Amino acid sequence: MAASNFMGSSSRLRIGLLPSVTPRLGRRALAARASADSGGGPVRVRFAPSPTGNLHVGGARTALFNYLFARSRGGKFVLRVEDTDLERSTKKSEEAVLSDLSWLGLDWDEGPDIGGDFGPYRQSERNALYKEHAQKLMESGAVYRCFCSNEELEKMKETANRMKIPPVYMGKWATASDAEVQQELEKGTPYTYRFRVPKDGSLKINDLIRGEVSWNLNTLGDFVIMRSNGQPVYNFCVTVDDATMRISHVIRAEEHLPNTLRQALIYKALGFAMPLFAHVSLILAPDKSKLSKRHGATSVGQYKEMGYLPQAMVNYLALLGWGDGTENEFFTIDDLVEKFTINRVNKSGAVFDATKLKWMNGQHLRSLPSDLLIKDFEDRWRSTGILLESESDFAKEAAELLKEGIDLITDADAALCKLLSYPLHDTLSSDEAKSVVEDKLSEVASGLISAYDSGELGQALAEGHDGWKKWVKSFGKTHKRKGKSLFMPLRVLLTGKLHGPAMDSTVILVHKASTSGAVAPQSGFVSLDERFKILKEVDWESLQKQQESPVESAVPAAS
Repeated sequence: MAASNFMGSSSRLRIGLLPSVTPRLGRRALAARASADSGGGPVRVRFAPSPTGNLHVGGARTALFNYLFARSRGGKFVLRVEDTDLERSTKKSEEAVLSDLSWLGLDWDEGPDIGGDFGPYRQSERNALYKEHAQKLMESGAVYRCFCSNEELEKMKETANRMKIPPVYMGKWATASDAEVQQELEKGTPYTYRFRVPKDGSLKINDLIRGEVSWNLNTLGDFVIMRSNGQPVYNFCVTVDDATMRISHVIRAEEHLPNTLRQALIYKALGFAMPLFAHVSLILAPDKSKLSKRHGATSVGQYKEMGYLPQAMVNYLALLGWGDGTENEFFTIDDLVEKFTINRVNKSGAVFDATKLKWMNGQHLRSLPSDLLIKDFEDRWRSTGILLESESDFAKEAAELLKEGIDLITDADAALCKLLSYPLHDTLSSDEAKSVVEDKLSEVASGLISAYDSGELGQALAEGHDGWKKWVKSFGKTHKRKGKSLFMPLRVLLTGKLHGPAMDSTVILVHKASTSGAVAPQSGFVSLDERFKILKEVDWESLQKQQESPVESAVPAAS
């Protein structure tokens, strides 16, 4: 439809051109102004990726803002693939982009895979539509055939550079006679379709994020809308697509802001009503430059492979330039739909903080239902070969114990391996352990070895937390220790570490791992039997001398 009221009686964006953009009146002084109102028609937004690579986090945020705006207003979210770059566009890339959007939970109402009333939804399948509208512009005189060669155009650029003026088109074909045009057509000279731009006046839009933005028309020059090979140019495609798909709001990256001038002129020339525009700021790296591959992971697919949750990515991306006005930073996608408004999107650039994203992922990971979180950990440990079986009591208890220190599901591997390890040698030789060793640690070790050899400790651990508590209380009384002077030596001797998760749960898990057969040999697990074998071989006298004058280790390393 080329009618200006295709979105209903209320225009989304009013543009007044004095006079209208017509072939011969375009030279007159022109004042153009676009002013937004709230409108009353249906909300329709679109995300239009180019399938020439992976989905960048910046593109994902743009898709998210479009999605949230549509869902919060009861509108439609349209997915359109802009694949006019035939050399770089690939089916594999398109599938990857669609897969990443689905992973994020940004389901679309219309698109290349599900169709809709305004398809096709790939630009490569819409060429007939572009040619139809280009012909309308030709018939109205809004565009003309330009037969300039590449050499002629290059000379125009050089001339503009010497004159220090914008590189605008200065060729003769805007005013060529019909006879001159016909002569070139008969010779078969290649030509482009070039849009007539008024030489005077300005255009202003009221951007929903950036406020009033204006351009002087004399800085633009006549621009190409159709190449000599018959392929339409980006700005022409986008305008025809947005208009014929009845897009009410164009929410896109600020790098597209300069394109708005060309698109506004095309809208007017074709008699289409204009959408509202909202240009979102760029995502910046910590050094405030544009986020790029040199700063690390930048695509959604990379973060997916690294173990990030889609709900965490959505939450974090939403906060890059938007907030609900409170201190709250934790949002589900339903929360975002409820609270999102475009007027709270900040026009300044947002810095991508990988550390903050990882922290946020941890918040979402720990907010998962317990049974789902445990299963994710179990499946991960089995898939990486740490566990021989999942759905064991050992795996469940390990997941519960370790989850507070894990921000990424992939971190669960290192966390469990650390829990299963027994670095007694390194710990006893460290400066931090010096005070523990000097607090008669050898005496505690002797008593602990006796308790293990007698079967007393093993029986207590088999009884779980209650058995452990009773044994620790009795052991503390026997050795006249309590509090830190009791628990720190036990932690070092039983776990081989000075720090870690709750000691009782850790030791019980080590006991279960020793008896359940759930842990793979290659996990680096040191069983209780092996731990006490190592403990018995410690030369405490040599250790004491070593800490006074470090030369060599007094503790054999775990094999």
